[in-house]
Amino acid sequence: MTALEDRLFLVGGVEQAHREGARLEQACLCAGIDVRTLQRWRKSDGLLAGDKRPSSRHPKPPHALSSQERQEIVHVVNQSRFADLPASQIVPRLADEGIYIASESSFRRVLKDVGQAVRRGLASLSKPGRLPTTHTALAPGQVWCWDITWLPSLVIGRWFYLYVIMDLFSRKIVYHEVHDIESSDIAARVVKMAAVLERVDEREIKPVLHGDNGSSLKSMTVWAMLHHLGIARSYSRPRVSNDNAFIESLFRTAKYRPGFPAKGFANLAQARKWSSEFVGWYNTEHRHSGVRFVTPEQKHCGMDRDVLMARREVYEQARRRNPARWSGQLRNWDPIERVQLNPDRVERAIRGQAA
Repeated sequence: MTALEDRLFLVGGVEQAHREGARLEQACLCAGIDVRTLQRWRKSDGLLAGDKRPSSRHPKPPHALSSQERQEIVHVVNQSRFADLPASQIVPRLADEGIYIASESSFRRVLKDVGQAVRRGLASLSKPGRLPTTHTALAPGQVWCWDITWLPSLVIGRWFYLYVIMDLFSRKIVYHEVHDIESSDIAARVVKMAAVLERVDEREIKPVLHGDNGSSLKSMTVWAMLHHLGIARSYSRPRVSNDNAFIESLFRTAKYRPGFPAKGFANLAQARKWSSEFVGWYNTEHRHSGVRFVTPEQKHCGMDRDVLMARREVYEQARRRNPARWSGQLRNWDPIERVQLNPDRVERAIRGQAA
């Protein structure tokens, strides 16, 4: 609905552009209106009285509820036997008694008009869930992700447990261990070893450690260790596994690698040997798609810039040799400067709450 002053402004701009040689259709397109809309405004008194819809009279439909029927609806829904029931429950119960007054939607409209459109019964309004946890890493050592995944064994019902801490910015596995039990004491030691290897005590800004809500990761033993090391803790929302998507993606890469024993590991030593080989391959050989296909080790040590510059030069030379094959821009080999945990989910959640 366009106000009268807006109509006059738009039509004035379109007419001026048309007088100066612009096509009427293109002028209307730039103004955001259709040519038929302009014609309708000119033909009627749309440029004098504006839009008449707000002031128009709407006749009452012949099948509308009478005042007596509306009063009967209010009387029925306020009976003690219906006091805690919604309209969707009241109307079928009346039908079982051979009574029909109006539809469920009519019941709801009448209740809204009399100010009784509230939740009936003890059920409370649903509360919006908290936003996903988000952290931004601009360099290695600022945000860590960690989790524990189960590795199968040849014995049904027995598992080995892979503890992993990964740097969010570089995707490097900074530390890992494999054990035959899941324990908060082991988890605390894994954090301590990662902090020692990454020299966290020498840094002014300590990393944030993000994990899920597993009992081992949230235990008081782990909390005490994190407090001692000066590492801030962060957790996913309850029962939302993909709030820690980076570490989950790492586990999928691990378990779908050729050579992963789908039937299980024979013993703990074999599981540890495989895990060490995988971590070595992942950190130093695997070209990670999230960091422009450099290895996590190269990204962690800052070597990615030279690698990506060399790649760009290779592409530029190829385009100079055969420019006809390059219709667009070169592939983007700019280094990743910023990595954020759950950016899309946070934005969608904010938009949903605003709506």
